[in-house]
Amino acid sequence: MNDHTTFRREVLITAEELASLLRQQQPNLVVLDVRWSLAEPDGHRAYIAGHIPRAHYVDLERDLSGPAGVGGRHPLPDVERLQAAARRWGIDECDQVVVYDDSGGTAAARAWWLLRWGGLNKVRILDGGLAAWSECGGTLEDGTVTVPPGNICLSPGNMPVTDADGVVSYAREGVLLDARDRDRYTGEREPVDPKGGHIPGARSAPTTENLTAGSRFLSAAELRERFDRLGVESTDHIAVYCGSGVTAAHQIAALATVGVPAALYPGSWSQWSTDSERPVATGLEPFGDEAHRYDSAHA
Repeated sequence: MNDHTTFRREVLITAEELASLLRQQQPNLVVLDVRWSLAEPDGHRAYIAGHIPRAHYVDLERDLSGPAGVGGRHPLPDVERLQAAARRWGIDECDQVVVYDDSGGTAAARAWWLLRWGGLNKVRILDGGLAAWSECGGTLEDGTVTVPPGNICLSPGNMPVTDADGVVSYAREGVLLDARDRDRYTGEREPVDPKGGHIPGARSAPTTENLTAGSRFLSAAELRERFDRLGVESTDHIAVYCGSGVTAAHQIAALATVGVPAALYPGSWSQWSTDSERPVATGLEPFGDEAHRYDSAHA
């Protein structure tokens, strides 16, 4: 087994592997349904209608985020809030957790990242999500799942993070990846936040380009080539942001499948763009039209 295979198995699980664990009725397995999107933030109705057996619904807005405000639209929850949710899902200290969604893991990765940030190491994303589960013949259950409370104890800081000041050093001295769609990066479209564009120095790396047409993660070789083109090969000083810190976790998961660690900027564009003192670049180039002003202001 090569290193890339090892890294990938630590981050991802196939639908066939999950089905085998469920058939074995593994007692230390917890499955989490994290269906969410900007267009449909409440995935509970879809969960009730049909979910993978034993799966608990995770409310991304309530369970995986703190109150919106100066920290952005989806700041990190405090660890006590996350721990209370994890115990409600029945997670114990020795459990393995599988997270999934219906959007290629772009929401489920938030739960993957946060639980690892809290110190839970055995967390994997279902590669291909619900579609992969259906394709392998997996059945769905309706209603809700009730379990005794778990005893997991979480502590913060087990995944690297950076803030609005720290992210500047990644842009200037390492690699800062912007995981949003490219038209939001260029500033051509901004459906949510007050300004369009990107953090000066950031490189456009849409999360969707981590996936195949079937919403599975690209192979290790393909991801390695993708990230090398973005300059990741030349540095170990890497950070990722997106709109509000959700889909950036997917980028970090994709990097982790090829053994590359990266920091998350949780506030992301939703925090950066609301600060009038922060420079904004537009266009396809990392420093865009604001390169001169950025260099002068931060020399």
